[in-house]
Amino acid sequence: MDYFAHETAVIDKGCIIGDGTKIWHFSHLMTNAKIGEKCNIGQNVVISPDVILGNNVKVQNNVSIYTGVECEDDVFLGPSMVFTNVINPRSAVNRRGEYSKTIVRKGATIGANATIVCGHNIGEFAFIGAGAVVTKEIFPYALVVGNPAKQIGWMSEYGHRLDFDNNNIAVCEESNEKYTLENNRVKKIE
Repeated sequence: MDYFAHETAVIDKGCIIGDGTKIWHFSHLMTNAKIGEKCNIGQNVVISPDVILGNNVKVQNNVSIYTGVECEDDVFLGPSMVFTNVINPRSAVNRRGEYSKTIVRKGATIGANATIVCGHNIGEFAFIGAGAVVTKEIFPYALVVGNPAKQIGWMSEYGHRLDFDNNNIAVCEESNEKYTLENNRVKKIE
């Protein structure tokens, strides 16, 4: 075992857990969950069957990640945020065969208490503000806030807001990364 699991954590059979991952108090990894290397699974986290987390994913306390969710590398899931996996849940109606897929792309951040309604992918390095309710696909590098979530700007890979000049070029002052804005899409300039 090349990962750490607190004695109160529950890990069901069939889970794959990468080297260097830490799983904290009262968390439950359900059957066939796949967790990458160097992840941090906070306290009281539920990871449902067949969920996939890439490498270096940070899951803060009280997060629920339901079947149908896949997070790529370097994703940050803030405290008490939640994913859904059924559009129209009813207690008396079994909809296990209707789970919708949601992909959170590399480097995206989802803030505390945000809700991601299933079937809406989050683009790479997007930034979802605390408490936002995502009801549509989010573009790469987009900054969204509110209920329903609305885009209010763009974020760098470093995690700072981008301000584009008249030539549609932005430079992240902290990292010197350069970006261009074309057709309402941001691209990093290599």
